Amino acid sequence: MQESNPATIHGQGSPETGSPAAGPSGQEDRNQRYWFHILAQNSPAARNLHAARLVDKAWRQGDRVCIVCDTARHAEELDDLLWSFSPDAFIPHSVVPDSATTCPDPVGILLCPPVAEDWDTVIILSATLPPDADRFKRLALVAHNDPNVLNQARSHFKQLRTLGIEPRVHDQRKRG
Repeated sequence: MQESNPATIHGQGSPETGSPAAGPSGQEDRNQRYWFHILAQNSPAARNLHAARLVDKAWRQGDRVCIVCDTARHAEELDDLLWSFSPDAFIPHSVVPDSATTCPDPVGILLCPPVAEDWDTVIILSATLPPDADRFKRLALVAHNDPNVLNQARSHFKQLRTLGIEPRVHDQRKRG
């Protein structure tokens, strides 16, 4: 059972939207590369699982994917989850503790800001949005229904707007 359709990480049914080769052809295409996923659940575990599903979907489509988090403990939780969240999933990944470390795998769990040229899809679970967030090919922010996390997500949303990006919002709290 999925919490939402992770295929939305690449747009609504358009193979060109968000494609590295296609590039942005206008503001609408550019905005379709940025998503906010707001979960109905209020647990960090639900947020991690949703991020893992997004990673799996993007990786299976050939992307280099990273998840940005703040603490070594969170990175360890994500590392364990990527090995076990699905019986048929095998996602080659590494934890990247600092910007001096190169990720040898197609998926990285970063404890440092991502470099736009290194990743096709960036999933933000961290408290800070990278200052060059407008340079990423695709960016997904995942928030669970917790007041502190939602305030953080609002801050990220405002930062993206300042960069001229109007992210698409997938708010699962509105589902009945």
